[in-house]
Order: sequence, then C-alpha cells, then structure tokens
Amino acid sequence: MSIALNVVLYQAGWLACVLGAARGAPWLGLAAAVPIVAWHLLRAKRPAPEALLLLAAAIFGAVFETQLVQLDWVRYPLDSWPAGLAPAWMVALWTLFGTTLNVSMRFLRERPWLAVLLGGIAAPAAYYAGARAGALELAVPAAALAAIAAGWALCTPLLLQLGKRLDGYAQP
Repeated sequence: MSIALNVVLYQAGWLACVLGAARGAPWLGLAAAVPIVAWHLLRAKRPAPEALLLLAAAIFGAVFETQLVQLDWVRYPLDSWPAGLAPAWMVALWTLFGTTLNVSMRFLRERPWLAVLLGGIAAPAAYYAGARAGALELAVPAAALAAIAAGWALCTPLLLQLGKRLDGYAQP
C-alpha cells in the first residue's frame, strides 16, 4: 500500500468519524472505518498479525478514551453510547490509527523520541479540532489536553513497537 494512500484513507476516516459525531450521525464514522480497515487487511501480506495489531489499538483506545470520560476531561454530548464509555466512533478512530502503524508511520519505529513528540503534539491538536467541530467537549481544556498529550506520547511509540512485532506488511 502506498504511504500517501494510507495517509489519505486515515484522514478520510478521521473526518467521517469526527464530522459524523459532530452532526449527530456517529454511525457515519463507523460506516467509513469498516471498508478502510477491511481494505487495509486485504492488502496485508499477512492479515492475521495485522488484525491483531488493529484489535490491540482498538482495545487500548477504548480503555484510554473511557478513562478520559470517567475523569470527566472529555465529554461526548451528541453520542447515544452508554454513559461513561468511549463512543464507538472514537474506538474506530483508534483502529484507523492502527492502520498507519505499519505503513505511513513505519519510519517512526526507529525514532522513538520523534514518535513521543508526534503523539504528544498531534493528538491534542486533533482532539482540539474535534472539539471545535462539535464532536466532543474538553471539560477542563488545559487538563484534558495535557492528559491526551501524555497518553498519546506514551501510546504512540508503544503501538509502533507492537506493530513491529505484528507487522502484516513485512515480507513473510
């Protein structure tokens, strides 16, 4: 899969998830994520380990996002998901992020400090953009963005290393 196409598909999925949630249609993000993830797995040389990586990203994301909700740093006002849990569209975003680990973000594996920096800066920017679009609320913006930065600064290099072990795009 080309790196550029991986980036474009991730960004399209991000937009569908965030704008769908902001417009009261969180299913739109899921509808976009499913074919992107399926296509990603179909293109993998070894789909089984790649699927495990995507599952791990989804589980990590569900736990992380639920913690943000439980601590009342992030709120999802338009979501009909059970209160206190991360919404499905947000877990779909984490799964979509997983599709980048062994393709467009592969170069970060050997640059852990750059992965920390990227996760710590890009993630809060994305959440801020999502809040501005109306998909979520940052209850205490400074605290929420600091927690998001710290969490993503940690999870980005960790998920990249897991991707190295579960690389479905490497030559068998």
